Amino acid sequence: MAGLPAPARSVYSRAMDEDGSDLRARLARHRTLGGAPPEELAWLVANGTFRTYRVGEVATRKGRPEEWLQIMLSGHLAAHADRGAGTRRLIGWRGGDVCGLLPYSRGGSPPGDTVAEEPIEMLAVHADRFPEMIQRCPRVTALLVHAMLDRARFFTSSDMHDEKLVALGRLAAGLAHELNNPAAAAARCTQLMGQALAEAAAAARALAAARLSDAQLECLDAVSARCGPDPVATRRSPLERADRGDAFASWLEARGLDAASAAPLAGTGVTLDALDALAAALPVTALGAAVRSVAAGGVVRSLTEEIGASVTRVHELVAAVKGFTYMDRAPTLEPTDVRRGIADTLAVLGAKARRKLVTVDLTYAPDLPPVPASGAELNQVWSNLIDNALDAVGPHGRVQIEALRERERVVVRIVDDGPGIPPEIRARIFEPFFTTKPVGEGLGLGLDTVRRLVQRHRGELDVESRPGRTEFSVSLSIGPDAAEPEPAEPS
Repeated sequence: MAGLPAPARSVYSRAMDEDGSDLRARLARHRTLGGAPPEELAWLVANGTFRTYRVGEVATRKGRPEEWLQIMLSGHLAAHADRGAGTRRLIGWRGGDVCGLLPYSRGGSPPGDTVAEEPIEMLAVHADRFPEMIQRCPRVTALLVHAMLDRARFFTSSDMHDEKLVALGRLAAGLAHELNNPAAAAARCTQLMGQALAEAAAAARALAAARLSDAQLECLDAVSARCGPDPVATRRSPLERADRGDAFASWLEARGLDAASAAPLAGTGVTLDALDALAAALPVTALGAAVRSVAAGGVVRSLTEEIGASVTRVHELVAAVKGFTYMDRAPTLEPTDVRRGIADTLAVLGAKARRKLVTVDLTYAPDLPPVPASGAELNQVWSNLIDNALDAVGPHGRVQIEALRERERVVVRIVDDGPGIPPEIRARIFEPFFTTKPVGEGLGLGLDTVRRLVQRHRGELDVESRPGRTEFSVSLSIGPDAAEPEPAEPS
């Protein structure tokens, strides 16, 4: 064992007895490695370090490269990590499991500290011994590779689950913000509607008492028909709207009528000439009630249209979320419209773009064909990439999204004018748990999830970045077998 690094915190003995027979016997009963030949187990004992940990001691720390294969003999070791909502347990190992660095693993540092939750006994083998172990212990190596694949599947499933929860949180926050505006508008209009209806009823009673002739009622109906929302009003400047309101107020005051009707009348298509004709047709005693009736009718129509627009907006948002999540469809491969998926994603993330005053330009090729895919998974790709682009740009920034056909592939490019990805971290952006965002704002799983999902669809993911322009491009085949799932990568 000379020349090997010392364990970070452990109690070491050559074996539990002089010749290591007790360790060999325990390895022979080991759930993972017990099926290996005795000579291979003896090699592990001869080349391993026996360690013990007390409850609460840290076996490996986040950020430090893992260098030891850990063969758990007894106790309970658990990995913990902070994924934005406080430290929580990710996975645990007990006697009979193997953990730490495994042969043929890509290595790296653990996502969080591993801590003893029960007193632990383990046999640790340093990575420097792996080449000899692979040669001398083929059965042990095969068993460890199987364990590594199981661990890769677990972490892939766990990471995808966590990323889906984060995406769900973004979706809920964006949807709540988007729904708040039309819901608040509908509530406000409903409250004002009661007041407008009461005013209209009072005016109707006054007109009934005036006993107008048929010709006078026809003139009143003609003016009322013009009191719907005025399409021209949206094109008027604030100064023009103020001048129009002042003109109506002056007309009312000149005839001794309540100027409170000026603002409602100014927002309709009623003109001063129409009011002059109404004043000429009606007796002075009925003119005030007639004007109030016209103004109240305009308010009621305007509020009705605004409530209708608000309810329509809520319906569109719900439809967008339903399309974004594919909540009414099984997770199977089917012809998927990339344009619809991106549009639904932008509907969900629209509040974030408006909050930052970001301009989002969207361009589609007219001949864009569907791709065989899981729509929900593709939408998760668009959500992560567009959300990252919105995070990257500053206020008044620009995000450009382009979807086009290149021979037998659909290519989606998402470009932002942010500061770019520093060259020193560009090679790490697809690593799980790597993030440049503050704690609580990102798990470092978004781009790793994008990479995995694009690979599952046999697509290609590329990134180019320089200050002022970062481009992520996703290329998907339109062939019938384009989306056959790829096997999970070892971790």
